[in-house]
Amino acid sequence: MSNPIVIVGAGQVAVQACESLRKFGHTGGILVIGDESSHPYQRPPLSKKYLSGELPAERLSLKPASFYDTQSVDLRLSVRATSLDRAARSLTLDNGHTVHYSKLLLATGSIPRRLTVPGHQLAGIHYLRTRSDVEAIRQELSGARHVVIIGAGYIGLEVAATCRTLGLSVDVLEMSDRVMNRVVAPEISAFYTEEHQRMGVRIHTRTLLAGFEPSRSDAARVGRVTTIDGPEFPADLVIVGVGVLPETALAESAGLACENGIAVDEHTRTSDPDIYAAGDCANHPSLRYGRRVRLESVDNAFEQAKVAAENMLGGRAVHDRVPWFWSDQYDLKLLITGLNFDYDRALLRGNTTDRSFSCCYLRGQELLAMDCVNRAKDYMAAKKLIAERAHFDLGRLSDPAVALAEAVVSPP
Repeated sequence: MSNPIVIVGAGQVAVQACESLRKFGHTGGILVIGDESSHPYQRPPLSKKYLSGELPAERLSLKPASFYDTQSVDLRLSVRATSLDRAARSLTLDNGHTVHYSKLLLATGSIPRRLTVPGHQLAGIHYLRTRSDVEAIRQELSGARHVVIIGAGYIGLEVAATCRTLGLSVDVLEMSDRVMNRVVAPEISAFYTEEHQRMGVRIHTRTLLAGFEPSRSDAARVGRVTTIDGPEFPADLVIVGVGVLPETALAESAGLACENGIAVDEHTRTSDPDIYAAGDCANHPSLRYGRRVRLESVDNAFEQAKVAAENMLGGRAVHDRVPWFWSDQYDLKLLITGLNFDYDRALLRGNTTDRSFSCCYLRGQELLAMDCVNRAKDYMAAKKLIAERAHFDLGRLSDPAVALAEAVVSPP
C-alpha cells in the first residue's frame, strides 16, 4: 500500500484540500495532523460572534465530524509534527510516532507576534488566535470593566467592537498614526476611527507601549498599561493584536526555502517537488500584481488548497486569484478585493456620512483594489474588473449612481 498524502495543520486549508483531493479522484490515504484538540473550525468568528457568545461552539466547525469518516480522512488531533525528513519522506510527531508521506501539504498557518515588554507574563494578558484563546478571554470578560487592546488592525478593532457591544470600557493603543494603517487609505482609517469613537471606544494613536504593571490587589495579574510618553490605562483585561508571523519552523528545519513564509511557486509547490504549502504560511507569486505576497485570508486558504490538491495528484493548476478579505465591526461590513500596492490615487465612491461607500485604489486609470463599506454590489463587480485589469473614467467611477461596469473605459 502506498503512503498517504499528509497534511500538517488542521484548519481551513486542510478541510478544503481533503474535499478537493476526493473530488479530483484520489482514492488513497489522507492523513491530517493538527496540534489543537478541536475539529477544524472557522477562525473569522473568533473575534466577533464567538467572543461575544452569540455563536455556539458547534457552529464553528468547518465540517461535521462525520465528514472525516465519509471521506476516509485519518484526522489526528492534539499532536504536533516536530521534524521533517525529506529524504525519507517522513515526519516525526511529538507522540513519538513516525509517518511517511507520498506528497506533503504544509498548512501550518501563523502565530501571533508576542510582546516582550516588562510585565508581559502577567495573567490577564491574552492573544487571540485559537478557539481556546477565546474561551480563556471569555472566562474573564464577565468580571472585567476596563479592557485595553494593543493594536488597531482588523483583529484589534473587531475585538474592540465586540467588547464595547458587551458594555465594557475599551481603550485601543496603536503605535502608528492611524488605525488599519497597513491595509487601508487614510480616508477609511478616519471613518472607522470616528465610528469607534461614536460607539464609545477610546482610540490612542502614536502611542508606544512601555509595559504592564500588576494589579494592586493581585501582584500576579495585570492592572495597568503604561506607555512611553507617560499616559497610563487601567486594565482588568488586555488583548494583544499586533500581527502574526508565518509558522515556518518545520519547513526551515528541513531546509525548504523560506522568506516571510514558506516559498512556493504558482502551483503552490515548495523547493521540494513532493512538498506543497498553502494558506497563511505560504509566500506565493501573484501573477496579477507582479510580486510575491503572503496573504492571511480565508479565501486565499481555500483557493490555494484546491490548487495544491489538484497538483499533488499530477495536475498543473495555477493559483492566480484576485484576493479578498472582510471585517465586521458593529453594523459595518468592510469587503476588500485586490491589493493596493503602489496605488497613486484613492478615490471615494460615495459619501462616508452615508455609511455606505467604496474607496477605489488606482494606478493611473487602472483599478488595483477596492474597499467597500456596506456596498456589496461594488465589491462583487470590482472582483471581476480588477482581474481583467479594467481602466476607468474617473469621473464616472466616483459617482455611486453609476454601475462600475458602466464606468469602464473601453479600450483602456
